[in-house]
Amino acid sequence: MATRSQWIAGTRPRTLPAAIAPVLVGTAIADFAGSARIGIALCALVVALALQIGVNFANDYSDGIRGTDDVRVGPVRLVGQKLATPSAVKGAAFLSFTVAGIAGLIMAAASGLWILLPVGLSAMLAAWFYTGGSKPYGYLGLGEVFVFTYFGLVAVIGTSASQTGNISVLSVLGGVSCGLLSTAILLANNVRDIPSDIVAGKKTLAVRLGDAKTRALFVLTVMVGIGISIAMSLIEKGPTLAWVAVSAGFIAVEPIKVIRSGAQGKALITVLAGTGKTLFVFSLILSFAIANS
Repeated sequence: MATRSQWIAGTRPRTLPAAIAPVLVGTAIADFAGSARIGIALCALVVALALQIGVNFANDYSDGIRGTDDVRVGPVRLVGQKLATPSAVKGAAFLSFTVAGIAGLIMAAASGLWILLPVGLSAMLAAWFYTGGSKPYGYLGLGEVFVFTYFGLVAVIGTSASQTGNISVLSVLGGVSCGLLSTAILLANNVRDIPSDIVAGKKTLAVRLGDAKTRALFVLTVMVGIGISIAMSLIEKGPTLAWVAVSAGFIAVEPIKVIRSGAQGKALITVLAGTGKTLFVFSLILSFAIANS
């Protein structure tokens, strides 16, 4: 039976900045518009974290029963390493989705934005079928589309719109920015797993592009994701201080350096953590700059 620390590791803490960052940015945008509502923001945070943990457990379960995680370099895999039963991990995934659903219902009721319910349902379905079902789209190279869409555009725009009542250009740019940096986290994970994914028949985007192109794409997503903050500061009546978020680029130097060095296997684990840290620090700086412009 898995220990408490192994269950915590199974949530894949290094990926959680991808859930927190868009909520911070979306709330800062709402504050810039003079419409921040902390209660709704907290609900959005619960939804994002529960969804992220849910997709991580769902991925652990589905990859584990397929044997994809039998030989894997990286964080704890509860099913693949036989630390927990598949049914227990599946249950943890659905419990997480239930928490996300309840928080989403409260969020929709408080904001009056009922469109959040079908959007939230689509997010949970997308989270499950990422590696679940008979034809998981994560095995077809579409995982990055899911991450960019739901942990970028949907998360930032949804958080902002639920507080302001409208979709702004600023929230779209914020969504693209967070989405690209979240996508970089997945790319960092998948470039490390290329050898084992090829053996398992998992055709991620990294497998399809190959090692060199995936590394180049990683660098591009990080640089563009951070650079969008400049565009946010230049839009009409936008937050003039948003550009200072490019200062977060100094944290990205190390993971980019490791990626470009051609490091393999365990040496790439630090890239996953470094990219998550980059996203989190970037979102903090950007949120503070937007709210104080």
